[in-house]
Amino acid sequence: MTTLNTILSAIPSIANDSIASNRKEIISQLSQMSLEQVFEKIISGTIELTIKITIAFVIFFVGRWLMKRLHKIVLRILEKRNVELSLRTFLLSAINITLTLFLIVIIIGILGIDTTSFVAVFASAGLAVGMALSGTLQNFAGGVMVLLFKPYKVGDFIEAQGQSGTVKEIQIFNTILNTADNKTIIIPNGGLSTGIINNYSKEGRRRVDWTFGIAYGDSYDKAKSILYDLLKNDNRVLDTPPVFIALNSLGDSSVNIVVRAWVNMEDYWGVYFDLNEKVYKSFAEAGINIPFPQMDVHLFKENTAELS
Repeated sequence: MTTLNTILSAIPSIANDSIASNRKEIISQLSQMSLEQVFEKIISGTIELTIKITIAFVIFFVGRWLMKRLHKIVLRILEKRNVELSLRTFLLSAINITLTLFLIVIIIGILGIDTTSFVAVFASAGLAVGMALSGTLQNFAGGVMVLLFKPYKVGDFIEAQGQSGTVKEIQIFNTILNTADNKTIIIPNGGLSTGIINNYSKEGRRRVDWTFGIAYGDSYDKAKSILYDLLKNDNRVLDTPPVFIALNSLGDSSVNIVVRAWVNMEDYWGVYFDLNEKVYKSFAEAGINIPFPQMDVHLFKENTAELS
């Protein structure tokens, strides 16, 4: 609004300059005319000016009527597409300001005032605003993209720009996240619209992955059977896709078993932590050892007599 007020405040000075130039030209012409010609010129000029003012008023009221109609049409379209209220208000305001400036230029042209200066003022103001607000406009454009294409919505748990949390609010320029430890993170929308976003809530299901190690010499089949039973008895684990258990690798000090199971999104962490606890207890009861990294050090005693 500050920029618009600056432009509108510059209009009278530009108009005065144009009128002063026309005034000098008219005085120069009148000095070379007779009194009868001057009266004819005044009458014809008055009639011409009256016609221009009438046309300008008609165009102004018709233009305002068309702008209101367009406002209602655009509003109806935005509401039908469920566009965010903040974005809806901003777009309607931007369209109204643009059309108002366009209508002013048309009316000024009809009144006979040179519009070149006005176009130059608008172009300069637009360039200045664009350069001053380049970063802000990038965030605004990113906000528009987020609100239109909806890569995430309020309530989704996302990871982006090195931060993760639940989307608390989507604003025009920023997205506000609430982390698991109740911190508020504000991320500019410009980076979100061009960067990678990991939306954990987009799908209804999520795969849980574990890797359990058992000692060399312990029964792999027995460990695999225990893992199957633990997952089968957990009602939160989905039957489709089926549970996947396989020998993943032979490590330096353990035989590593990979386990994968599918759960509903809201059950992810509960199933993950519960199985860790159950495996620790069940393996111990079954005599299966969970190894830890260790190093064997061999000491050799040298024969000091031979060395001397």
